[in-house]
Amino acid sequence: MFLPSRSRLGDSCCLGIAALTILAALGLTRPAAATSHDFQVLGLQPPKEEVEAPDFTLKDLNGKQVQLRDFRGKVVFLNFFATWCVPCRLEMPAMERLSRAFKDKGLVVLAVDIKESAKAVRAFLKELKVTFPALLDEDGSVAFTYGIRPLPATYLIGRDGKILWRAFGAREWDSAASRQYFSRLLSDGKR
Repeated sequence: MFLPSRSRLGDSCCLGIAALTILAALGLTRPAAATSHDFQVLGLQPPKEEVEAPDFTLKDLNGKQVQLRDFRGKVVFLNFFATWCVPCRLEMPAMERLSRAFKDKGLVVLAVDIKESAKAVRAFLKELKVTFPALLDEDGSVAFTYGIRPLPATYLIGRDGKILWRAFGAREWDSAASRQYFSRLLSDGKR
């Protein structure tokens, strides 16, 4: 059994505190279209105070530069994943169904792969029949900025560029409760 040395344990604590600090900084209030019931049922974590989603520019699978702020005016479902992540694999089909159901209503699903090749990501998405855009966080810097740990992790960003909530772990994103939530949110028009 591996037991960390005091210095490794100290390093782990410092990293944990740094991650918690970043997550706290990404806090904000609940959007009007969401109820406390939505957050409880869907396992969403609304941050404590309003904050802009950190902007980034990443390449898509074809090498084209994509910038988060280009999606202002739309609601962005930002999911961080890896091809080796079993829960990520499990939630991808539900994300695809969610994307198809709401893309014409102003929802953009963006998947951000962390530190893997375009070839591996392309094969993974093809196998799962995913059609929404995937971006490559080749050095993990965007995942670090968002405090991503564990995978999968999802942020919902409002039309105004502010973070509405985050969720860690896989979800059935196209469940009846989830569809009801997104339908209300997207018809609200405010956030």
